[in-house]
Amino acid sequence: MCPIPPGTNFTYHFQPKDQIGSYFYYPTTAMHRAAGAFGGLRVNSRLLIPVPYADPEDDYTVLINDWYTKTHTQLKNFLDSGRTIGRPDGILINGKAGKGDGSDQPLFTLKQGKTYRIRICNVGLKASLNFRIQNHKMKLVEMEGSHVLQNDYDSLDVHVGQCFGVTLTANQEPKDYYMVASTRFLKNALTTTGLLRYEGGKGLASSQLPAAPVGWAWSLNQFRSFRWNLTASAARPNPQGSYHYGKINITRTIKLVNTQGKVDSKLRYALNGVSHIDPETPLKLAEYFGVTDKVFKYDSISDNPTSDQIKNIKIEPNVLNITQPREECPVLAFGWLLLLPCSGRDWSCCKGKAPLPFQLAHTAHSYPFEFALLLYKLHLLFSSTEPGTWTPEKRKNYNLLDAVSRHTIQVYPKCWAAILLTFDNCGMWNIRSENSERRYLGQQLYASVLSPEKSLRDEYNMPESSLQCGMVKDKPKINPYAGA
Repeated sequence: MCPIPPGTNFTYHFQPKDQIGSYFYYPTTAMHRAAGAFGGLRVNSRLLIPVPYADPEDDYTVLINDWYTKTHTQLKNFLDSGRTIGRPDGILINGKAGKGDGSDQPLFTLKQGKTYRIRICNVGLKASLNFRIQNHKMKLVEMEGSHVLQNDYDSLDVHVGQCFGVTLTANQEPKDYYMVASTRFLKNALTTTGLLRYEGGKGLASSQLPAAPVGWAWSLNQFRSFRWNLTASAARPNPQGSYHYGKINITRTIKLVNTQGKVDSKLRYALNGVSHIDPETPLKLAEYFGVTDKVFKYDSISDNPTSDQIKNIKIEPNVLNITQPREECPVLAFGWLLLLPCSGRDWSCCKGKAPLPFQLAHTAHSYPFEFALLLYKLHLLFSSTEPGTWTPEKRKNYNLLDAVSRHTIQVYPKCWAAILLTFDNCGMWNIRSENSERRYLGQQLYASVLSPEKSLRDEYNMPESSLQCGMVKDKPKINPYAGA
């Protein structure tokens, strides 16, 4: 939660108790992600939990990302000066760009007839990427901790921050094949390759690369094809479909409108008119030590912003208080979150043609990394991701049966998306744009879920090893939470 002093180490312990699936870690401080500070995370099911596919021959992680020739410090300076970081200079697969001249070494080796698990994550800064493999179909089996209905795809659009788990069967002629990653929604596409090699195979990969799809309508239609596997078990033995989210009583609806503008002649991004800035004292520490009133104020944005409220951008910590009295709702709160590209029919803030990805994460700030623990999931009502302006009548189109439970959602240009959040876990939750430029310049907020009774049933006390900074730096450790 506080910066790790130079020359020291910090070990962060966490238990992925109710999570399985494909993820990655990365820093959200400054622009350190641009320096390559990320890596894959795999959380496998316990042996007693069945998975809806056979054990693979091997398990590979493929990290795809856009890449800038500028250093992370230079990119940060661009943003601090009010400039954009612009378009990327290249694309990488597992940190490498293929030469395509026959001299590339294979990233992975396959055995003829065997099936492999491949986890594909877009760990980049801004660009949505399309991923495909020459002459091979990918069977989608999992995304961000949820098993999905298993469909075959020639290619997959992977937006920033997203991870897909697929199975790949080595059923082609034994030789080399290219994995291909290319940008989407840019006027001039950038492409790179990574090599797959069949064990004992002979022959170079074809120089004819499979073409990428065109337009965001194709991407939206593919997104709509993703469905939750209701009969499969995830982290627990009970089937995913035993959680009937469509029957939950909704207690709150929040609209989030994204805007961009200038503050003191510098570029900023905002949600509902507020551009978030991190205070010197981390938000959770301010709550924990009872100094909230000296650090930030709750609910500086409204649940249903008017055009006047988002006309001008304010820079301040953006924190929602989501806590509900326990007698009103035993699991604290349920609610819809509507992600809107901009206000009403004014699409001027939607510059460009790329989807805007959002993510929800439980964050523990440990500089230079902010570990995205991802203990929350969103029910993404993808049948309600539609063009146009959202109105209450759109609720009748929501998918209340088999929307995929995951951590990210992309909002397409001139579209809106509705997601269901179950705030049944105390803590400080970060809802942010996964576009690093937008996040750094304020397009994020925090949702605070407090334990009114300060009970250990809801939240643990701060570990003795935790760092303290800001106005609580020299305060003695306290243990405000008592037995359940």
